Amino acid sequence: MSAPQYLSEGKKLIDEGILSLLPDEEAYPDVIHKAMHYSLLAGGKRLRPVLVIAASEAVGGDRKAVLPFAVAAELIHTYTLIHDDLPALDNDDLRRGKPTNHKVFGEAVAILAGDALLTQAFILMTRSVGMESIPPECLLNATHEMANALGSTGMIGGQVVDLESEGKPIDAETLEYIHIYKTGFLFRACIRCGGILSGATPRQLNSLSRFGAHIGLAFQIIDDILDITGDEKELGKDIGSDLTKDKATYPALYGLEESRRKAEELVGESIDCLKEFDDRADPLREIARFFVQRTF
Repeated sequence: MSAPQYLSEGKKLIDEGILSLLPDEEAYPDVIHKAMHYSLLAGGKRLRPVLVIAASEAVGGDRKAVLPFAVAAELIHTYTLIHDDLPALDNDDLRRGKPTNHKVFGEAVAILAGDALLTQAFILMTRSVGMESIPPECLLNATHEMANALGSTGMIGGQVVDLESEGKPIDAETLEYIHIYKTGFLFRACIRCGGILSGATPRQLNSLSRFGAHIGLAFQIIDDILDITGDEKELGKDIGSDLTKDKATYPALYGLEESRRKAEELVGESIDCLKEFDDRADPLREIARFFVQRTF
């Protein structure tokens, strides 16, 4: 199955899961639930939750068994987008082809909607409803893995360094730190969690970790490139915002050609990490290849 087919199939499953696992849009107080639904259902590739599923299947797991955890990964990702778009951070007006959350609901509700999505994600990750076949220890370990990826020594740390680097000359080491921590850690956590939940061996988990680290960085490099070369309508977000805000990016430091070469090299290395896996890991391999080919 090609990456677009697998992603399309996975997206449908995740979208159904979101509707069944999220509080109803009309639940009181309805403004917060409308704001949560607005950003969650605005579109998106559902890459991170699909990676939870693909990693689970790569080690012999069942996609339905990890679905609530995969949905939680999308809730977390959407929380980061809502907060990133705020005037205090990236101050973006467009996300997934629609006005950003704070443009529709105001900054205060947008902040609370992001907080609520993050909280709901941990509710889904720590309860066994829908994941009864997964040992409680695996749920705990996977939740701990996700929490570690998000905190001040993970994604938030990367966001802070990104903010501090705006408008300043930075070296390659700082740029890599920003991209690995701000973006890569969540990708790696999604893949590791899929493995943990489905009983991956320590050796398999190590390979999945290396795979996730490589594709997480590759994804962000391509994202940097698309901010320059992409089509705003196809991407569904503001183009050129990195350049306008003088943000730290790979093209700014290395140029477009070298940045793409680096992304392709990382994808090749990520696929090499899966040598010990059989064809059940093919979706992971195809998604990795898709990362450098994507235009959205």
